[in-house]
Amino acid sequence: MKPFEYKAVHSIEEACSALAEYGSDAHILAGGTDLLIELRKQNIRTPKVVVDISFIKELRGIESINGTINLKPLATHTQLLQSSILHQYASLLSSAASVIGSPQIRNRGTIGGNIMNAATCADTVPPLIALGAKITLKLKSGSRQLDLSDLFIKPYQTKAKPEELLTEISFLKLSPNAKSSFIKLGRRNALAISRLSVAAILFFNEKGIITEARIVPGAALPIWRRVTEAEQIMIGEIPSTELFKTAGQKVSEVMISHTGRRWSTEYKEPVIATLVRRALEQCV
Repeated sequence: MKPFEYKAVHSIEEACSALAEYGSDAHILAGGTDLLIELRKQNIRTPKVVVDISFIKELRGIESINGTINLKPLATHTQLLQSSILHQYASLLSSAASVIGSPQIRNRGTIGGNIMNAATCADTVPPLIALGAKITLKLKSGSRQLDLSDLFIKPYQTKAKPEELLTEISFLKLSPNAKSSFIKLGRRNALAISRLSVAAILFFNEKGIITEARIVPGAALPIWRRVTEAEQIMIGEIPSTELFKTAGQKVSEVMISHTGRRWSTEYKEPVIATLVRRALEQCV
């Protein structure tokens, strides 16, 4: 590991000042489950300074305010999967957190790091986009809010400026007429990076008819997004296996239209369709 300066900060203001001073020469340390691995690699540009934000109490916690859930970026995956608030109002996010890494990784890794690392296999991002999450980015001179789905440019690259700090993730609680699920496919049952994943939410009226649908695949498209082409197929329909198969096939078609056909397509094409069907079935 090449040498770098280490700077521990204890407030959001102190963190933003450090980022304003060092800019792209600074890397943020939260849980460290990704960054510390990267710093040991020989072929990367080592930052001049690592800004440790793990001591900032303002960046911890999960809050429920009226109809909104606010997640602080230092909330760990273990805290997400154990949160009674999320179990009641956003269970698909708890499900996603429960399959990340190992207990040790879940105890250290943070939702903020999972988002800002922008790896296509990030497990919490598809549920958050399905939930309509917004994020707050703060810098020394102010802050801005944007939809999480608008944050990403490509894998490992976001629209956040080097001097900006993620300070909050927020979304509306799911209503009682909404059912959700998250499915992850890995090479093994634990300690696995997602090969593919699906976050799904279905809203129903009193007659059991689907009034709204949200489908967000993970590790399937260049950047995450809702597959509205598949969602629209289900609006106004009664849930059925055939309906969900059709939606899954549409997601598969959309994936190929974005990625083209490559060596992995023969495998991913039927598998993503099946995962979508299963995720939708879990919703009902």
